[in-house]
Amino acid sequence: MLYHLYDLQHALLTPARLSAEIIRTSFQNPFNPLSYSPLGRTIAAGAELFERVTRRFGKPSFELPTTKIAGKTVTITEEFIVEKPFCNLLHFKRDVKRKDPKVLIVAPMSGHYATLLRGTVEALLPHHDVYITDWIDTRMIPQKEGDFTLDDYINYIRQFLSLLGPQTHVIAVCQPAVPTLAAVSLMAAENDPNQPLGMILMGGPIDTRVSKTQVTRTAEERPLSWFKKTVISTVPAYYPGAHRKVYPGFVQLGGFMSMNLDRHVGQHMNFYKHLIQGDGDSAEAHRKFYNEYNAVMDLPAEFYLQTVDVVFQRHLLPKGQMKWRDPLTEQLHDVLPHKIQHTALLTIEGELDDISARGQTTAAHDLCYGLSQKKQYHHFQLGCGHYGIFNGSKWRKEIMPRIRHFIRLNDTGCSPIPEEDLKHIPDLPPERYNRDKHGIAAIRRWFKEREGKVQEKENMA
Repeated sequence: MLYHLYDLQHALLTPARLSAEIIRTSFQNPFNPLSYSPLGRTIAAGAELFERVTRRFGKPSFELPTTKIAGKTVTITEEFIVEKPFCNLLHFKRDVKRKDPKVLIVAPMSGHYATLLRGTVEALLPHHDVYITDWIDTRMIPQKEGDFTLDDYINYIRQFLSLLGPQTHVIAVCQPAVPTLAAVSLMAAENDPNQPLGMILMGGPIDTRVSKTQVTRTAEERPLSWFKKTVISTVPAYYPGAHRKVYPGFVQLGGFMSMNLDRHVGQHMNFYKHLIQGDGDSAEAHRKFYNEYNAVMDLPAEFYLQTVDVVFQRHLLPKGQMKWRDPLTEQLHDVLPHKIQHTALLTIEGELDDISARGQTTAAHDLCYGLSQKKQYHHFQLGCGHYGIFNGSKWRKEIMPRIRHFIRLNDTGCSPIPEEDLKHIPDLPPERYNRDKHGIAAIRRWFKEREGKVQEKENMA
């Protein structure tokens, strides 16, 4: 019923939205004298703002036709290596002969499309052979393709890593940190020859008990039955995925918006002012961000509910109780991160992350206690929120070079970073890079100090 009401509202607003688009076009037409007046710009700005807040945004494209390598422009061709019912493996093929490290980016299946990581891909392309998981909107997947669970998600990652081979590095951004760690753990337990060389976990909920956010509190305070009744809906009959149970993208977007409602309202008011003032650059930056942010997809209900249950409520992975059901044999396998000995680990966290707060991702190091400390690294980015971990200036100038050095350090099959590249791409000073190697010890000291303060308060109480 919720889905039908949402579609009905969108349909009822269509005439008003079309009228607003006509008004905007008319008052932004250079042949209309009013377009140069304050009144005309105000009317056009109001019309565009209304049209945008009532519009549905479709799946964006990556729009990465070229990259620059050693100062030269290189053509990029997007090609699907694997096409599966719920996900395609997308390769950004570079028209250049270089032996750069192979990187699989596991994009989050959390409401937004993989294009949300456009900035991540763009920064990695000059010096990596990049692949990404391109998840498909569940409402567009017919029921005959079956269900999709967290177990299937883990299986997809394993299959992609096996296909790409042993010289691969995997980067998990946010939500897929748990299934990626699980997939690599299972491969390690089986001594799979295709285990990745390196694993980078960025702002992921490995252990949400460590530090609380609004997201974790919501998941912990409500029973699973509440999520089933409140946020799960049925896809209407007029979509290809008719009658599927899903967590609708518009519900997820509403949740994201409500977390920082004042900020989003302020951004839209600023957009309105920029349009009136004729500040085209600022207005265009707003459009680009919210075109991506507002483009959402539906998630399979079974995957969403299992993730809430396993990751946020029962915390099975950090407790050592997580199991993976093989979709083919239906057999259960223990997920044991301490079995990892081959794959180097780098965790990345942001100081201001309000989705996966400090320590949630670092917890992976304690779980991977079988891994040599020489293969464990951590990067803590000051002044950086969740989105800034994988997009923006701090990502390009601070985090991406850190990842690049980590990958090259643990990839004996590729050549060192060409000196010519370093003239054109950001790099970290050697002292910064060396200092970051000890980030794990620093973050653990922080937690011990925090635990001591909490214990002291409890004793005083």
